[in-house]
Amino acid sequence: MGHWLLGLLQVVPLTIENIQTRGRGAFEAVLSPDGATVAVVAAAAEGRGVFRVPSLGGPPIHWADGAGPAWFPDSRSIVVSRGGDLWRVDWTGAATRLTTDSLDERAAAVSPDGRWVAFYSERSGWQDIWIVPADGGTPRRLTDRAMPADDPRFIPAWSPDSRSIAYVSNRAGYWSDDLWVVDVPSGRSRQLSRRLMASTTPTWSSDGTRLALLATQKAGYWYEDLADLVVIDVRTAVERVVPMQVHGSDWLHSQRVGWSDGDRRLLFPYLERGDFHVWSVDARGGVATRVSHHGGAFRPLSFSAKGDRVVYVRSTETDGPDVFLLDLIGGSPRRLTAFADQWADAQTPEEIAFRSHDGMYIQGFLYRPKEFDSTRRYPAVVQVHGGGTNSYLRGRNLLEQYLASRGYLVLAVNYRGGSGFGRAFQDLAINDWANGQARDAAAAAGFLRTLPYVNGKVGIYGYSYGGITTMAAIAREPGVFDAAVPMAGIYDFGDAYGNADRLGRIFIRTGHGGDPATRRATYAVSNTLARIRHVTTPVLIIHGEADVRAPYRQYQMAVDTLRILGKVFEAKSYPGEPHGFRSAANRIDMYQRLERFLDRYLRGGEAG
Repeated sequence: MGHWLLGLLQVVPLTIENIQTRGRGAFEAVLSPDGATVAVVAAAAEGRGVFRVPSLGGPPIHWADGAGPAWFPDSRSIVVSRGGDLWRVDWTGAATRLTTDSLDERAAAVSPDGRWVAFYSERSGWQDIWIVPADGGTPRRLTDRAMPADDPRFIPAWSPDSRSIAYVSNRAGYWSDDLWVVDVPSGRSRQLSRRLMASTTPTWSSDGTRLALLATQKAGYWYEDLADLVVIDVRTAVERVVPMQVHGSDWLHSQRVGWSDGDRRLLFPYLERGDFHVWSVDARGGVATRVSHHGGAFRPLSFSAKGDRVVYVRSTETDGPDVFLLDLIGGSPRRLTAFADQWADAQTPEEIAFRSHDGMYIQGFLYRPKEFDSTRRYPAVVQVHGGGTNSYLRGRNLLEQYLASRGYLVLAVNYRGGSGFGRAFQDLAINDWANGQARDAAAAAGFLRTLPYVNGKVGIYGYSYGGITTMAAIAREPGVFDAAVPMAGIYDFGDAYGNADRLGRIFIRTGHGGDPATRRATYAVSNTLARIRHVTTPVLIIHGEADVRAPYRQYQMAVDTLRILGKVFEAKSYPGEPHGFRSAANRIDMYQRLERFLDRYLRGGEAG
């Protein structure tokens, strides 16, 4: 750590209020084309916005208000999004407004010749790509119905000659995430890929002949977050999976692939047992090798134009999100920023394994109170992660840290079907959603009860797919848990298929192998609503009323069923909140309710 970084870290009390309002740290890091500077979106003592950080180390300089920085080719200016419009900011901080309207602009990308800024907008009623001159002017639409308005996952990808933009579109079919290329002068688009489902924004080779990305095959299971590395020939549209012994990790479609060594090698992120790493492989395929070795949770990788450097935002169990740079010749990553707070009482959990119902071993992370005493008895809770096919990361998991600081033993589990353990482990969830995963969670409760310092009471909680697994566990393994808090879950996938947003519907359809009409038996396996009659555990169910990923109707149906069956439960919904709550006050209220509920049913018998 550079000497100027020392003494900048501040220790913050670990409270629910602070967790939801004290969000200091780096959120995004984008390396300049020449590799000399990093544009960092951060919340810091100096305020929020974009900071300029030398890649060789040195104090950050607050550069601009806004977010989503994209570099101009001169490596001296950026475009940012501010107040719904795009602004160009030069090295001095002087800003020029590029768009002036009440419409939305997101995911800005600057052409390599510096003449144009491409961005996505819903102004056509779809997610379409528009371009605007680099000094401002009237935007021009390039694509036609590229993606539905509710699917804003990807970023425009300029070709090196600035004449084309590669993008992901479902124009050829609602269920497709195909790769397309639009010719900028004429506006003509052509479809490149036919067999794959794109998982990341594509990256051009420096000679403009190939595109690399992470993707899965349309004909197979949707291995979201554990994808093939694919190279596509732009002229012939030939799709080629790069053969290697591991897979890439797109992490909710946010990661990117990079070219290096004169387009001879590819760089990509890979998730292993809760840790991200940077990996490298010959572009023709072969044995992939790991480049980074310090692990943790990574936000999207950003590569220099030469492919000789990569930066990323990294966090661990005890360190908040800050920026690291890795020279790809080798060696150790260098920490460039110290924006993130340090949290009082945060500790590194113990990685363990426990045996599940079928004899398989499941990874878990066990959080203990800071002043843990093995002669005392503590209440315990099982945490089940969201995403389903994702994973629990060795990142800054502050709710688990907080509950441990309040005297709970918390076991976060990486149930079957998640990433980070290879394809065979993900295959265990095929045609078995919410079933074997629920039994993994129940096995975690059984393991906790074998520990002499557990007071005999075990709860469970989770958000999104964690909410799914929480309700599924108490419905499939009655009597195992003493309290349950499912948040933002789906309890009848067949019903949610008809009213979720597009990404939610793809997730449900591909995860079940088809629609409810043709896959009745598979949807019956995952249906928890039909099993709520078995629930004996007190439940606190929570949901946002504007949620379309896990539709609010799921909460309403579950609450009605719990009430009709006379179950012991509490329910709380939040008007206007989508799948990820936007209001800090509502998040604080939600987690305070969770804590009070767990206290009521799990405390008793432990000292303190």
